[in-house]
Amino acid sequence: MIYYKTDEEVELLRQSNLLVSATHAMLCKELKAGVTTLHLNNLADSFIADHKAKAAFKGYNGFPFACCMSKNDAVVHGFPNEEELKDGDIISIDIGVDMNGFVGDSAYTYAIGEQPQEVKDLLRVTKESLYKGLEMAVVGNRIGDVSFAIEEHTFKKHGYGVVRELTGHGVGRKLHEDPEVPNYGRRGTGIKMQDALVIAVEPMITLGPRDIYCDDDQWTIKTRDGKYAAHYEHSICVRKGACDILSSFDEIEANEQANPNLDSSYYAK
Repeated sequence: MIYYKTDEEVELLRQSNLLVSATHAMLCKELKAGVTTLHLNNLADSFIADHKAKAAFKGYNGFPFACCMSKNDAVVHGFPNEEELKDGDIISIDIGVDMNGFVGDSAYTYAIGEQPQEVKDLLRVTKESLYKGLEMAVVGNRIGDVSFAIEEHTFKKHGYGVVRELTGHGVGRKLHEDPEVPNYGRRGTGIKMQDALVIAVEPMITLGPRDIYCDDDQWTIKTRDGKYAAHYEHSICVRKGACDILSSFDEIEANEQANPNLDSSYYAK
């Protein structure tokens, strides 16, 4: 069942999502070769708690960490660990918070050290595809219009793999609500979007073919060919004319560009 939000609920969702964005921005300052993803996870967990919220992922269906930290060939749901990041790695960080009874959810992929052009292109195109999808997330369009826009930009235009087994989703009082928001599909299909539908749109795109598998930890999803994958996500509210983006990349991008340990040259806003 799809739950449309009141204006008051949308504002509470905005607060939760902006805390997610602030958590990303804080972590962005800490990213460099030599830091561990478990350290980053713990920083995020404390930061969220300090803002009187809780990590929405922690304990969700048994997931044991505050954040998903998915490195290189890990698409999503990666476990933080004690392995140090190194130059040439990319790390997709997915963060959720539960504050005032509403969930925020957003993901961003960071590049540690200088990257080869093929990786820069993957990050740029994946991030662009998110906004291509959001352009379609307006009253009167269908979910398939969002899905098609993402697939058209990533697979049809650039030849990347589009993961099909995992999708975006509705978000509200629960982390995952109806409807599902695939990253592939046909125009004019799926539910017709109405005002105040809140969804998380999250392209998960692979450098090689879209084939994936689940690692031995029963959570981490990896590319079968071992090539890199990228993941960007915004939570948004469907409105007339243009969607209302509840999360924000603004401070993340500013900190990304200011951090000399990150390669932000892949994306020109």
